[in-house]
Amino acid sequence: MDDLREKCPWDKKQTLESLRHLTIEETYELADAILDDNLQEIKKELGDLLLHIVFYSKIGSEKNAFDIADVANSICDKLIDRHPHIYGDIKVDNEEDVKRNWEQLKLKEGKTSVLEGVPKSLPAVVKANRIQDKVAGVGFDWEQPEQVWEKVQEELSELNSEIKKGNKDNIEKEFGDVLFSMINYARFIGVNPENALEKTNKKFINRFQYLEKAAKKEGKQLSEMSLAEMDVYWEASKKLYK
Repeated sequence: MDDLREKCPWDKKQTLESLRHLTIEETYELADAILDDNLQEIKKELGDLLLHIVFYSKIGSEKNAFDIADVANSICDKLIDRHPHIYGDIKVDNEEDVKRNWEQLKLKEGKTSVLEGVPKSLPAVVKANRIQDKVAGVGFDWEQPEQVWEKVQEELSELNSEIKKGNKDNIEKEFGDVLFSMINYARFIGVNPENALEKTNKKFINRFQYLEKAAKKEGKQLSEMSLAEMDVYWEASKKLYK
């Protein structure tokens, strides 16, 4: 990185801000590789992210703000502080105790809200999941999955009621409530909603592209086919992509 910052015109020009969108892109590429369970791609994408960490640290050192050693030491210090059940005398019985202690420790560090650590730019599904996880960490949560499912049913009923009334603004609000409650239910049944939805996206893409290829082999255009004709290929695709 020292060489690149000195000798490469592109690397010389980069700033913390100019790298930001590239880091986000690399993170999504890593996420794709993880869902695909492609270990070789995961290795490559981790390397790309590591490069970004080194890049940011180099820029930080040029500003006399921090360097890569500071970054590594900082996370080590934080992990020690946040794990008093390992490096201190706090006793925990399970993962939930660890989460509760984690949130309490963050409040003691000066945060005024447990939700301060939720990035504003997170995708909505991920953000909802993090919000619910964080408030649960301080005890604001349902007790049983059945209670959450009842809430889902309640929100669906309210959405249906607003659909009948035809008020677009209220329909949007109630639809958001349905999604929020479903994401909450996912947490209770041990499902990551973002991963679940993305896997469904991938499955749909694979099935639809199979449909396109099958139709093309027979010299047909999807736009000229009936739904019944397309459904034949769609049902065949389900046997391949489950």
